[in-house]
Amino acid sequence: MPDLAPVLLSLQLAAVTTLILFVIALPLAWWLARTRSPLKPVVEAVTALPLVLPPTVIGFYLLIALNPTSPIGAFWVSVTGETLTFSFAGLVVASIIYSLPFMVQPIQSAFEAVGRAPMEAAAMLRASQFDAFFSVLLPQSVRGLITAGVLTFAHTIGEFGVVLMIGGNIPDRTRVVSIDIYEQVENQNYGDAHLLSAGLLVFAFLVLAGVYAINRSWRVRTS
Repeated sequence: MPDLAPVLLSLQLAAVTTLILFVIALPLAWWLARTRSPLKPVVEAVTALPLVLPPTVIGFYLLIALNPTSPIGAFWVSVTGETLTFSFAGLVVASIIYSLPFMVQPIQSAFEAVGRAPMEAAAMLRASQFDAFFSVLLPQSVRGLITAGVLTFAHTIGEFGVVLMIGGNIPDRTRVVSIDIYEQVENQNYGDAHLLSAGLLVFAFLVLAGVYAINRSWRVRTS
């Protein structure tokens, strides 16, 4: 029977990453959906970089940026007494960056599909932008929000290269399920590797099936 600690750590990492990314992605996606700034393609490209860059490249630069001798890493050590590298906090930072496009892009698409008209109508009724955002735009973007949250959570569960680079393989600290699978194969514990891999395979299938079912149900309801 495989150790469940890496599974629980992966679930914790995915939950924390998803919650933080919601806070980051909502204003960013709203800006991208509405802006006509010439900087928009640049910001979109930076946001989408994790989709095309190898995870080890992202992990390598994060390792440089977050190590204890860097300004960010040194500040974190001075505040918490712990390093960002090879810690759960470092995994969260890496996961936020690596999963950013999976949160931003579905929300941006949902905001663009709603369009400007509902927000302009709310403004004519003297609603503030803040009020219109939460009472008009978000309720009409529920499908995109659900898709973004589910994909981000699932993508974080499956991370390997970037979390290995920034967190290593420390039991009960940074050993997430994907790294544990690698560890089991290295030790020729193929039975445990099969169980963990099959669990991730079923999880990924259910996530994708659920997302497609939600999208299909929404299209049928609004057609």
